[in-house]
Order: sequence, then structure tokens, then C-alpha cells
Amino acid sequence: MSPPESIAHYRITAKLGQGGMGEVYRATDTKLGREVAIKMLPEAFSADAGRMARFEREAQVLASLNHPNIAAIYGVEQGALIMELVEGADLAGPVPVETAIQYARQIAAGLEAAHEKGIVHRDLKPANIKVTPEGVVKLLDFGLARAAEEPGNTGTNACATLSPTLSLAMTQAGMILGTAAYMSPEQARGKPVDKRADIWAFGVVLFELLTGVMLYGGETVSDSMAAVITREPDWTLLPADTPPHVRKLLARCLRKDPKQRLRDIGEARILLDEPVEAVAAPQADRSLTVAAPSGGRPWWGYGAVVASLVLAFFLWRATRPVEQPLLRFNADLGPEAVVGTRITAAISPDGTRLAYPVRTANGIALLATRLMEQSKPTILSGTDNAQDPFFSPDGQWIGFFADGRLKKVSIQGGAPNTLCDASGVRGSVWGEDGNIVFGSAQSGLARVPATGGASQSLGKPDQTGATSQRWPQILPGGQAILFTGHNLGSGFDEASIEVLSLKTGQTKLVQRGGYFGRYLLSGHLTFIHQSTLFAVPFDLARYETRGMPAPILEDVAASASTGGGEMDFSSGPSGHGTLVYLSGKPSASVAGNLSLLAAAGKKDPLVSAPAIRTPRFSPDGKRLAFSSNGDLSVYDLARGSTTRLTVSQNGTNANPVWTPDGSHIAYSQDVRGIAWIRSDGSGQPQLIYSARNSSAIPGSFTPDGRHLAFHQTGADTNRDVWILPIDTADPDHPKAGAAELFLATKGVDIDPAFSPDGRWLAYSSNESGSYHVFVRPFPEGAKGGGQAQISTAPGRTPLWSRTAKEIFYLGADQRIMVVPYTVTTAVGGRSFEPGKPRQWTATQIIPPPLIGFPTYDLAPDGKRFAVLPAAEAPSTGEEKANLHMVFLLNFFDYLKQRIPPSGR
Repeated sequence: MSPPESIAHYRITAKLGQGGMGEVYRATDTKLGREVAIKMLPEAFSADAGRMARFEREAQVLASLNHPNIAAIYGVEQGALIMELVEGADLAGPVPVETAIQYARQIAAGLEAAHEKGIVHRDLKPANIKVTPEGVVKLLDFGLARAAEEPGNTGTNACATLSPTLSLAMTQAGMILGTAAYMSPEQARGKPVDKRADIWAFGVVLFELLTGVMLYGGETVSDSMAAVITREPDWTLLPADTPPHVRKLLARCLRKDPKQRLRDIGEARILLDEPVEAVAAPQADRSLTVAAPSGGRPWWGYGAVVASLVLAFFLWRATRPVEQPLLRFNADLGPEAVVGTRITAAISPDGTRLAYPVRTANGIALLATRLMEQSKPTILSGTDNAQDPFFSPDGQWIGFFADGRLKKVSIQGGAPNTLCDASGVRGSVWGEDGNIVFGSAQSGLARVPATGGASQSLGKPDQTGATSQRWPQILPGGQAILFTGHNLGSGFDEASIEVLSLKTGQTKLVQRGGYFGRYLLSGHLTFIHQSTLFAVPFDLARYETRGMPAPILEDVAASASTGGGEMDFSSGPSGHGTLVYLSGKPSASVAGNLSLLAAAGKKDPLVSAPAIRTPRFSPDGKRLAFSSNGDLSVYDLARGSTTRLTVSQNGTNANPVWTPDGSHIAYSQDVRGIAWIRSDGSGQPQLIYSARNSSAIPGSFTPDGRHLAFHQTGADTNRDVWILPIDTADPDHPKAGAAELFLATKGVDIDPAFSPDGRWLAYSSNESGSYHVFVRPFPEGAKGGGQAQISTAPGRTPLWSRTAKEIFYLGADQRIMVVPYTVTTAVGGRSFEPGKPRQWTATQIIPPPLIGFPTYDLAPDGKRFAVLPAAEAPSTGEEKANLHMVFLLNFFDYLKQRIPPSGR
């Protein structure tokens, strides 16, 4: 994008370069007649009013640094930073000792002036130091790392494109090699930094000035950071005439323990002011001298023996794997990234790319991919509602699950390919043999060719007592599959890790009491239990663990409803291993706040409970039914009391629907079907309908209570709308008739809702690609005049007003929409005419998941909604929340050191 011709009273004349904080231009200050440098901040940064406001406050502090060795900051104008223009070259070595000391004095003086005002550079390196033609040293970008950092950040987890420390855009060799090489050990470990980090960097810069060698350079960022943490400086590289006081200064600056480091940079300036003394060059004696023992054996015989031993040692060492230290950093995926209910992000086999869903402006989740050296993701069109991404072995394709189908898309983009229909998928893996294995919420493992076709059943869940097999991983050799075995009558902490042999079809129990098992090339099995990642040595030949599992990480997020771990592994080309994960607790433990919402946006809190879903008003509007942590409760609005209706072990009771008289509630019970229970809490639940292929989710009763609309997966289709006849002559013992199919399209048909007169049925369908709301006549369906489309933009979960001819639905932007309608009756039949949709309120509601779990309901008076409001949008001056993933580099080496694998 071309820059403007001018910014405020600064006329841009030429481009000087481009850096991590944007493009840099030369400009003329037309008021003062001086030349300046202008940094055009990234658009995502400058367009954020809150971040810019904070940045301007920081810039004002930095502008107070008035020192000849610090490039001045004049101010911030129209999203651009106005700075002193420094003519000259970047600092570089080697230079003569006297010149190095002269430059180092000026660097120390500039740092001292800033430190006295409490300002730390935090990104001191030769690229941020200029030397003018007159020999004056100028420190650039002073404190901008702090100014650009995310709010609340005190360590190294800063903005991905502006931070001087590691980020997602900074994990390739050469991308931030300089920055990584000048980090202090505490900074490389992700700890908070202070002025002592500048003192360390000062020492590294001075060493490079004297030697011309990057002290902690490496082929990769990981190598550089590992060297910073573990390797001592090679003092033999210093020039022979380096004065003793300079050597002493370097040694004190480069102490890895910050407590042992030089306390103040002012001390360095004082030491450097000492006169330079000539130092005699020591003679390097590189011969091996061995005293001959008495007996007269020639010295050269012992020398040959020792040399042979030394040579043998180094040859042996060269065959040993080099274990690297564990390195940790956070990656900012941005505010659009979507936290998955199963897996948030997948990493490619070579560790160079991430795949994860992002929510677009219209509220649709699309798949995004991002190379590590990129600062922005690439959106893959056509991947609507994508979940659970996974890579092909060569990293050129991304598989995912969306709208009841398994699909794949090229990392270069293009139209996705549908591989097969698959409902309730719980994890997929792409094998080297060209097949994809996927798990299921209700059954065993299945396999489909990566080119597409019919899926083939693999596992038999009943062999070990599990009712579902999920989150598969193909073990090395391709002859067995590791998976999580889960019984729907228990939680995932009581699940098991098992292995399915493809040769025999038999399963073997490997580990009880855990889920999301993964075998690592370090020789370990990892699994999750109570939000903690455990590891245990694993015998790949026998499919057996060796020893006791040990806790490794205590903050790994997981889904308590699906058993999916929010993490992924990559061996990478080095084999040292990378773990990427989302920190946190199981998603189902998150609290929700149920509120009453008026059209003006006023919210009155009602009740707060863990993982609230599906609020539903009673017909008289005096009570609210909802699910919380997988069980049903009823809230009395007048008394403010809550009555729990169900107590389950597996926590999968949800989607309550009141009978028209308010005496009973129908709801989805596990994947078994639809149950019925008294709304006052007395009596026991009864199963009135057994689901056919997966869970059956009730939606709405006809006004007479004789028909219940619900949706479930068809044998050869996705979710379809069904009608269940119910005989309520004895309401405590209802009798359900045979369910009848009402609607089955090529898409996903869900959210059925009867009109107040029972003559129309509204529903959501994504047959056209995105979800829209439609209405059909009941009971005629398509025979009664076809469908009427209600929504003009994507929308979900329709609701009917009982007091006006209006239909409400939740738009893609998570706001409630309302549509007036008219109904006409003629000789040819009835017709339904929807009006123009309009926004009912600007308040955003938590969007519903893929199926079920509506997040709002209309009160019988038609004036208020019970809602689960979305998080408040940040006000001016506040940051929009970003999603941060944690990266652990050299994770396999860490496991080997922590828990030696079997046989070592």
C-alpha cells in the first residue's frame, strides 16, 4: 500500500526501509524545516484506537529521553511515529579495540540516561544502533518494545509483529535471529525483564564489536536461544590486545544469573573510561604435552595413546543425539481465532505451519493457515464451520470436519473436497498409507481413503467396555492405532488409552484414567487427566507402558464434553519436538451468566452457573429451564431459587423443551434419545424416544402438546427434522408413536420451532452453504407450498413471538434479529410472506455450537429475552482479547531428560 504524500505537517519524500514495526520513510517537517524519519505503524495496530492511545502515552514518556546518544521521538501523528532522522550506518564489528571502547562508552551513556528514568530498551542489538559519519552513536527504537506490547504483559509475550521477543512470526532462522542472539537468559526463558537485560545485551554487542562474531548466533532461533541459556562465551575469540578491564567488564555483563550481573550500566561507563593499556599477546600452545613416566617410554607413545582416546571420545560423542533445553514462548493468534470445543490449532509435521479456525466479520468460522514467519493468517475459503484441523503427512493438505462431513483443502487454497459423510467425529489422523482414520462420539473407529469414498468401520468399542473410540493416532509402522476409549456413563478422567491392532482387529488396554493419548518419538505416551498432561515411557513393540506416569504440564486446556486436548505435537526436521497447546482448564468448567435482556440493551443478571446452556421460558414466563454442566435445572424468577432436575454421571442432559401446560420437560439424554421429566423435580426421568444414529435433540412442541419436533442424523443424510407423536393422556407416563421424517435436505437441518398456532415450522438449514432460517407449513411440509426464507443474511435458532406476527433469530454477528410476517389463505392453500429483517438489539449473544444448545429464548410477553450475553466489546482504550497458544521447543528432549524412556 502506497504511503500518503504527507502526514500532518510532515511531507514524505522517500522510503528508507522496512522493519518489524512497519515501513520507515524520510520526511520534511514543513513547520521547523528539519528532516525526520516516520514509521508507519502496521494497519492492524494503527486502526486499533485503544492500542494507539496506550502507545501514544508510552511515546510521550519516551519523548522525555533527551540525550545525544538516543534518537529522539517527536510524537505520534495519524498512526505514525515521528522520530529523529539518523544518518549513518548500522553498528558492526570487528573494529579496533579503541573504536569499540569509544562506541561502547556512548551506548552505555545512552542506556544510563534511560535507566535513570526507569525506561528499559529490551531490544538492544546492532540493528538498533546507528553510527553517524561523525562517529556519534545513536540508540534507535528505545523502549518501543514496551510501548507496543500487549496490556498486562510483563514478560516476553508481546505483540506478534512488534515484540523483540519470540512470537509466531519469529520462529524461522533469520527472521529474528539477531533478536534471539541478544536476549538475556531470563528473557529467553520467558521471565520478566528489567535493566539487567539491557546490560546483558550491551555485553553481547561489545563482544561482537571486538570480534566481528555473533556470540550466540545459530542456524535456528531455537539454537540461538539454547546457546544463550546454556553456553558460556568463547573468550579465546577476543583480540589479543583486549585490555583486562574490558575483559572483566564483559565477564560481569555476561553472567547468566542476573543477580550476579553488573548492577548498573553506569559502572560500565566508568570502567570504559579507564585508559587502554597494551596487552601482550599470549602464545597459544596447542601441542599435547604428556610427562614421560619413569621407565623411559617415549613421550610420543603416550601422546598417541591420549590422542587416540580423545579422537575416540569425539567420534563417540558425534554419534550421540544432542539434547537441547526446553524453550517456551507464547504465540498470538489474534482476536479472530476461535477456541475450539475439541482442538484449537494443529501444527504441521515439519513444525512450520499452523492451522486453526477464525471467525470472520459475518460470524462464520473459517479455516486459516499461517506459516511461522508470517504475521497474518491466510483464510481458506469454502471451509465454513471447520473444526478439528489435521495435516497430511507431507503437510500439503489440511483435513477438517464441518457440517457432518469430513473434508480436505490444500494449504494453497482452492475448493475443499468432501471425503465422506461423518456425524459426531471426534478426532482424525492422516496416515502414510493414504488413508484417514477418524473417531466417533457414539461408535468405533473408521477409515476412509484420503481421495474420498465410503468409510470402513475398524474398531469394536465393546471389547474393553468402552462405548466410543475417539481421538485416534496411527502409531509408527502403520499397524496399530492409539485411541481414547470412553464409556458414556463416565467422565473422561475415567476414560482409557487403548491400542487397536489392524492385523488382528483386537484392542489392548494401555492406560486407565486418562484421555487424548499421544505417542511421541521420544519414546513416551502422553495423556490428560484433570487438566494435567502426564507422560510415561512406552514400549512400542509390546504396546505397553513402563513405569509410573509423571505429571508434565498442569495447565493444558481440554474439552470436558468431547475429551479433546487443546494441543498438538510436531517432531520437526530436528527431531527435538515441539508441543503447541492452549493453557487453561476443561472448557465445560467455564461459568456462564444468564440474564434478562430488553430491546434497549439493558441486562438484568439472573443466575450464574458452570457452563449454562439452553435457557427456556416456561409457558407462563415465571420459570426458566436451563442446562449446566450437563444437567437440567429450573430457576424461579420470582423467588430467585434453583431446582435441579437431573443428576447424571456423564453430564450430557441438555436442550430442555417445556410441554405447553408447563408440567413436564422433554430433553436430550446422552446419545440415547429424548427423555421426559416433571418440571417440579418430582418423579424420575423416562426415555420416550431412542435415537437412531446419534443424539436426538428436541426443539418444540405443537400447542396441543401432541407432537414434538426434533432433529437427528439420518442414515444417509446429515441432521434432519423429525416429528414425534406423543400420547399424553397420562402425562407422567407418555407414550410416543413412530417418529416421522419431516425434512431432509443435502445440508444440516436443525433448530425446529412451531408457530403459536402450530401451523408452521421454522428451522435452520445450511443447504445453501451458510445457515439460514426457513419456514414450512405443518404438517404438509414441502407438499404445502414449499419453504419461505426468513433470513437475508446467515442466521440460526428461530423463535416465534406469541404476541405479534414476528420471528426472531440470531444473526451471524451474534445479535438478535426480528422479521415481521403475514399469512394469507387462498383456494390454492396458505402462503407465508416474511418482511425485512431488522436488528432487535445491539447486544451480542453467545453463538450456538454446531447443533443444539440455543443460547437465548423469548419471554411469553414478547418484550424480553433470556440470554447468555457474549463478552462485552472493549471500550476505547482497551484491548480486544487475543488468543495465545503456548509453544514448547525441544519438548522431546525435555521428556528424555525428565523421564528416561524404556531401555535407557
